[in-house]
Amino acid sequence: MPEDVRRVELTGSAEKMLRKLIGTHGAVMFHQSGGCCDGSSPMCYPRGEFRVGASDVLLGYVAEQTPFWMSADQFAYWQHTHLTIDVVAGRGSGFSLEAPEGVRFLIRSRLFTDDEVAALRPPPTGAEQVY
Repeated sequence: MPEDVRRVELTGSAEKMLRKLIGTHGAVMFHQSGGCCDGSSPMCYPRGEFRVGASDVLLGYVAEQTPFWMSADQFAYWQHTHLTIDVVAGRGSGFSLEAPEGVRFLIRSRLFTDDEVAALRPPPTGAEQVY
């Protein structure tokens, strides 16, 4: 049985873009709201410029200790899903840091195995102020 199940990871190309954005903007964070249009894509913001809500869920950290947050409503749907952040050519939201680079982050997903589900721990929320 897996001991430490990661809920979110990056592809190599997404990690490369993330490191470039950190080099330009300093520490960053991801948030996925599950809203309509681009709100359903992972958004990358300078850390501290997006206010995490008390019910937002911290799925984990990716490269450079970059937190990945998700709204509670979206997490309710995806709690049994492993997420992989990828980056593809094309413009996403103007609010996400990668947009001027001509790329956008997106989520690729798969269901956790039964063993992974059994090993999952409840993630912290914004109410616990884990930043």
